Amino acid sequence: MRGHPAGEAAKCIVLRVKVDRRTTRHVLAVVPGDRRVDLDAVRALFAARYVGFSDPGTAERLARAVPGTVLPFSFDPALELVADPDVVALPKLYFNAARLDRSLLISGSDYERLAKPRVERIATPAPV
Repeated sequence: MRGHPAGEAAKCIVLRVKVDRRTTRHVLAVVPGDRRVDLDAVRALFAARYVGFSDPGTAERLARAVPGTVLPFSFDPALELVADPDVVALPKLYFNAARLDRSLLISGSDYERLAKPRVERIATPAPV
């Protein structure tokens, strides 16, 4: 939509992770734009009972942006940042500038250095 390949974009999804009946965590999952978040991988990563998409209100509050404009950075200690290794390996990583009509460009390695995400395999395989 903005002129760059989807595989070079950061897709940012806020997830609700229910570790047990009393413990809920929130995760900002960052995967390549042409892939999906592997909810089973996130569930295994946190040894959780359930993982699903956060409701829009909670996502907006924690990410400080409306869904669709979420940055691949967490500014809230209650939102844990997890990025797929394929994101930080990209020589060019595009992400929205908190708007739907603009993108910013950074290298995956610079993104990793600045954002300091937990790097774990959380994306489904690329479609064939």
